[in-house]
Formats: sequence, structure tokens, C-alpha cells
Amino acid sequence: MRIPIITLIALEFRWLLWKKRLQHHHLPNMKISTSVLLMFCVALGIIFMSVYQPEHFFGVEYEVRVINGFSNNSSLPLVIWCISQQDGDMGGRALQEGDDFGWRLKTNIWGNSHYLCTLKWDAKRRSFDAFKISRDSQRCAPLKKCSWLVKEDGFYFSSDEVNWKKDFSWY
Repeated sequence: MRIPIITLIALEFRWLLWKKRLQHHHLPNMKISTSVLLMFCVALGIIFMSVYQPEHFFGVEYEVRVINGFSNNSSLPLVIWCISQQDGDMGGRALQEGDDFGWRLKTNIWGNSHYLCTLKWDAKRRSFDAFKISRDSQRCAPLKKCSWLVKEDGFYFSSDEVNWKKDFSWY
């Protein structure tokens, strides 16, 4: 059974007209419904993060402390200078024996909180990460405390200021 060519052309023309009407009629509604769905998903994600993982959304607060643990440097202080992406230049301090330099920080939503300090004592100079979220989020838990004790032979870390472990040397 053969369908006349005129009938095929007429059917094709009707199909194109129907398709064009459908696009013009439903396309604006589809754009609106897609936008509403996208906003709903974003809002749902924000609510989920703020309820179930607030520390990632609002940040976690940590305490960082650098202590001069030299046994006899009363005439020559330990000089410390710290900077961070979040707080910028935190300034320098001259720490006498037993003095400390500490601060509180709140992690950011991007998870890249980083505090870099440079210490100088006599001819020795060393820069180190006083706080780096990728390294310290677990080891500073559960007290959220990261403490550094700087001695003649190196840098010691503790999360409770009772148990100290040598992390690295001056050189």
C-alpha cells in the first residue's frame, strides 16, 4: 500500500506545526520549572549541610598556640611572625622563655584554612605550618587545640599540652 506523496508532505507539515506550537507553548514553563527545581535543590543542600554537618558549613573553631620552650634564652628571644589567607599578616612577636603566641581561628567553608609562621632564634630560622586544615583537623581533635613547643632541638606538637611529640627539627 502506497501513501501518496501529497499526504506525506501534509503529515510532515502538520507535524512541524504541532512541534513548533509545542515548543512555544511549553518552553517558557519548562525554563521556569527547571529554575524552581534548581533553587529547591540548592536550598535543600544548604539546609542539609547546616543541620547534619554544621562544622563544614559554619566552620570549626580551633585554638593554635606556639610556646617558647627554650631552657635558657633569656637574653635572646624567639621571634615569631605569622600570616594566613584568612587573617592576612598577624604580626610578629618576640617571645622570652616560657612566653607564647596564640590565636583562635575558624575554618572556612572551602576547607583550605592555613596559617604559616616563621621563627627565628639566633642564627636559626624556620618556617612551618602552624595550622593546616588538611593535616590538623584530625590530629587537633577532640579539644580542637593545636599547640607547638619550640625547643633548641626542634618543634614539638601536642593537642592537649600534656603529651608532646617531636614533629621536625630546625634544619
